[in-house]
Amino acid sequence: MDFITIGALGIIGLLVLLAAGVSVSINFLFIGIVGITMMLGFDPAVALLGETAYYSIASPTFTVLPLFILMGAFAARGGFIQKAFKNVHILAARVPGSLAIATSFGSAIFASICGSTLATVSTFGKLAYPEMRKYNYDKSYALGSIASSGSFAAMIPPSGMFILFAIFTDQSVGKLFMAGIIPGILTAVVYSASMIIRAKRNPLLAPMAPEEFDVTFTDRAQALGRLWPIAILASSVVGGMYAGFFTPTEAGAVGAVGALIFGLFDGEMRKKGQFRGALQESARSSSMLIFIIIAALFFSRFMALTGIPGELSAFLQNWDVHRLVILFLILLLWMVMGMIMAQAAVFALTLPILFPVVVSLGYDPIWFCVIAMKLNEISGVTPPVGLSAFGLAGSVGGDTKVEDVFKGVFPFVLCDFIVIFLLFIFPEIATFLPSIMLGN
Repeated sequence: MDFITIGALGIIGLLVLLAAGVSVSINFLFIGIVGITMMLGFDPAVALLGETAYYSIASPTFTVLPLFILMGAFAARGGFIQKAFKNVHILAARVPGSLAIATSFGSAIFASICGSTLATVSTFGKLAYPEMRKYNYDKSYALGSIASSGSFAAMIPPSGMFILFAIFTDQSVGKLFMAGIIPGILTAVVYSASMIIRAKRNPLLAPMAPEEFDVTFTDRAQALGRLWPIAILASSVVGGMYAGFFTPTEAGAVGAVGALIFGLFDGEMRKKGQFRGALQESARSSSMLIFIIIAALFFSRFMALTGIPGELSAFLQNWDVHRLVILFLILLLWMVMGMIMAQAAVFALTLPILFPVVVSLGYDPIWFCVIAMKLNEISGVTPPVGLSAFGLAGSVGGDTKVEDVFKGVFPFVLCDFIVIFLLFIFPEIATFLPSIMLGN
């Protein structure tokens, strides 16, 4: 049996096992072992697995991931979410849909110190949703704003998904971080504009809280001042990388220590079990991602041995169609897969094969990663999987159904496509900051 046939059977087997509910990491390892054994023998397969496991986590790029996961865990348990939401709400007082806007920009602010979408969505669900329902916000309007805004953690640095991108594509973590800043802020602005317009057209969607009329200029100034720990932490991490003072790994260490110190300073981290819980949460998340990364890279080596990626790349490059058609098909495939699989699994499965094709077609790799991340955000809140939507429904509890979340996110998905359109028209939105970034 020739290698390409073995590779094709491996892909079919992978999809069958995924449909059967087998864990994606176990799936990658099993198909990789069986496939390489068929091609080269069992001993070479085991040796290649060992080599892959070592070099996957021995890379300096990989050390960034657990450090930023730890930073996010300290931030989540240190009271930063409550601080961001409450103070941004004061700043947005008397604006239609102020609580939803506070959720949007609060999520963006918190995303600057936490790279976990699920952590952001779950915590804002527990914090912001009861407040919105208290003032009779429409259920779907409230849930949609929380679920969609929580996706900022995938775009705004320090994004855990961008770190995975860097590992799978050998791109600079620092430049990917910088590339996500302007698109992330732009998305928050577009979301907020949509919320205001909808709330003005139908005030029943987001009735104004009575106490908002009592907010003064002094209250707003004090609220802005109370955001100083987040501002210092985010500017230290992101600004340090941008100016070349820190490598991404050093920035992760600075961020983790800073989040711990500020959490202890405010007292939240001094509460019983918070520090230990943050460490346990970081260990679980890091070990899970380590396993996925090793398995995915091992599977990608199996695919490289079959020759399928090279054949696919040659076919797409020689295909007599405009390169935008190929890009559109790749992005469409990505979006469909993201709707039925976890985004990390989609990237692990497809990036080693499709990313070289995209680069060979002449597209900027940093810009492409940002476009792919926008699709990741959309897939995270759309059916049938929509992990962020399920996470929000589970954290809110009560009579909340995931269908209510899916209904609420539709207007925000339209906003995401507006941002994607702008990124196509003005790619400098994503490439400007990385292009002038100091250091590596």
